[in-house]
Amino acid sequence: MIEQKDLKSGCLAALDAVNRIIIGKEDKTREILLAFLADGHIMLEDIPGVGKTTLAVAFSKALGLECRRVQFTPDVMPSDLTGFSVFNPKDRDFVYHPGSVFCNLLLADEINRTSPKTQSALLEVMEERRVTAEGVTRDVPEPFLVIATQNPFGSAGTQYLPDSQIDRFMISMTIGYPDYKSELKMAMEDGSADKLKNLSPSLSRDELLDIQKDVQKVYISDKMYEYILNLVTATRDSRAIKHGAGPRATLALVKMSRAAAWLDGRDFVTPADTLAQFPYVVRHRIRLSSTENGAQKDDVIAEIASSIKKPPMGERV
Repeated sequence: MIEQKDLKSGCLAALDAVNRIIIGKEDKTREILLAFLADGHIMLEDIPGVGKTTLAVAFSKALGLECRRVQFTPDVMPSDLTGFSVFNPKDRDFVYHPGSVFCNLLLADEINRTSPKTQSALLEVMEERRVTAEGVTRDVPEPFLVIATQNPFGSAGTQYLPDSQIDRFMISMTIGYPDYKSELKMAMEDGSADKLKNLSPSLSRDELLDIQKDVQKVYISDKMYEYILNLVTATRDSRAIKHGAGPRATLALVKMSRAAAWLDGRDFVTPADTLAQFPYVVRHRIRLSSTENGAQKDDVIAEIASSIKKPPMGERV
């Protein structure tokens, strides 16, 4: 196995390569990388045209992953994802053709425009890392990561995703428009497509799998586990929240905290690691109470985060 220091250098080099293409979104690209290190899926709740496809392709190239994109529309069928068999007259037999999910990084674009049947097929592979097609279960390649985009609610042709599927995403975020200087730089630069085409891997697929194993070994103290759980359960007790985050949020926050510590070069988790990841983990898992006039998710989450007492600091908290 490659030494951790070299793996971290590879991660940072991959992140730097992505940031040269996705300009002005360093905080967002870091979160996406952390989710990959934690072996989790990502939900992007955004309008079209902010570079989501470019972002997914850039990460796949920088991390040495095979990437596929599916444009979700009402006529996308489950078999488009899971695969299907076609009769071969020469061999007088059916030949299986793998679907789009047989890759390392799947960009599921405009996920909230497709049918419940297709949603169900995607749900299985996100959770189980395998698909069942025509009675046969097949494993997808490792790692298997999903970046899904969701149009804003109320957009033409959209529908609400089931809570069970939303909960499968480790984190959610909004990329948003670039700031003025970043967009000006994008407009003035030539050859952006060439930069993406010529981007070389900073890590291999096997190295990413090694990192994911290392991340799982990052130490978390009992007090930190309690702190993580207190943050999540506070979303269930808040009067501003109708539906709080479930146990899967607790597990996601543990994994993201470990990934943040690992990328910062530590073998233990601090409260700062957890606090930084808390909004990304719970934002898509909570529903605000309709009785709270003008309450915004980010404000409610920030209030919860500030109300939970942090464990005392130390080298291994």
